[in-house]
Amino acid sequence: MPERVIYVVRSWPRLSQTFIVNEVLAVERAGLELAIFSLVRSGEPLVQPQVAAVRAGVVYLEDATAPGPAHRVVQVLTLLACSPLRFLRTLLFALTHPGLAAGYGECSTMRCFTHAVEIAVAVRRMRASGDRVEHLHAHFAHDPALVGMLAARLASLRFSFTAHARDLLQIPARSLTARAADAVAVVTCCEANAGYIASAVPADARPPVEVIHHGIELDRFHPAAPDGGRAVPTITSIGRLVEKKGYADLLQALARVADQGASFRCEIYGEGPWQERLVELRNDLGLQDRVRFMGARDSDQIVEVLQATDLFALTPRMTDDGDRDGIPNVLVEAMACGVPVVTTAAGGVPELVRDDVNGLLSQPGDVTGVADALTRLLRDPGLRARLGAAARHSVEEDHDINAAARRLLALFRTPEVSDLEVAR
Repeated sequence: MPERVIYVVRSWPRLSQTFIVNEVLAVERAGLELAIFSLVRSGEPLVQPQVAAVRAGVVYLEDATAPGPAHRVVQVLTLLACSPLRFLRTLLFALTHPGLAAGYGECSTMRCFTHAVEIAVAVRRMRASGDRVEHLHAHFAHDPALVGMLAARLASLRFSFTAHARDLLQIPARSLTARAADAVAVVTCCEANAGYIASAVPADARPPVEVIHHGIELDRFHPAAPDGGRAVPTITSIGRLVEKKGYADLLQALARVADQGASFRCEIYGEGPWQERLVELRNDLGLQDRVRFMGARDSDQIVEVLQATDLFALTPRMTDDGDRDGIPNVLVEAMACGVPVVTTAAGGVPELVRDDVNGLLSQPGDVTGVADALTRLLRDPGLRARLGAAARHSVEEDHDINAAARRLLALFRTPEVSDLEVAR
């Protein structure tokens, strides 16, 4: 029988979540069949081109529950008929634990249960048609992991989830503990997140925590052939225009670089709720002729942008409510293209970027430090070449998407948790 793994995501396809699409494609290339369940549609007009290559079908749970109460009754009766005790136990658990949906998230516990019922009925159909479905993996620790946990209980599946950033840090520790206690493993993208999980989840409820870096396609993100350089160096930044990305700090640093007389132009790619205030700040700093906001781009266009730039800058920071990045995927992509990077030691970034080894690293919020690092790179082509080459080497060693997929496959196919070490 074909082996199929269930993936649960918050929305599909999200332009800013290329790491999930890349993971799906790599796992499929490795021979595993998937079925994707998305809580909602992303609704974004721009879609990554590689989404078209995904073989797995996608079920949008917001659409699946749209037919109304009669449809839900049929689903409930279906599960009651095939496994009444399991269904009633899971329903009772959801009813008596409404706080599992507290914190960051948009669904109540019972809404998550409703989504889980849809998945469990779909799993039953897959098994009836000959698929071997034994594992469910959720991306993000908030709503998707709660839906996945409940669906795994209803359908008797092994369960795991990947915790990323805000989804991990902004749900109550007791909610994270409940999800982890049901999981055969928790996956995360950096040691900083793993440390947080160890502090938040008691040892007796904590399964193995697997740090698997977001991988990228190294044959796609690669250095371009030298073109002889540009008269005016280009600084590129890519990311959602939100507070934790630190774009206000970057703009202030760029103003200091301009005051020091360095020649540059800067292009910022991305969209988000902070765009208006960042444009206003740029204008207040007198950077209209040097800094342009370029809007969103798909990954094919981002490859071209990175291969044509002189250096990459991203200055993430932790917000007052504790939100912060793990390891931003765009940093990995820039480094894979041999681009020297200037960034800050927020979240898991220091696990990727080592100061003056494969990039330049400042403390979050250190505008002067960022400005000095940018000025050094702008004035020293030799330093740019050295750091760019080292950056590419670092990504080749630790961020190959195919190596990441092999570790995930071992997790998905392993009945016993101890066998996860085989993939290392």
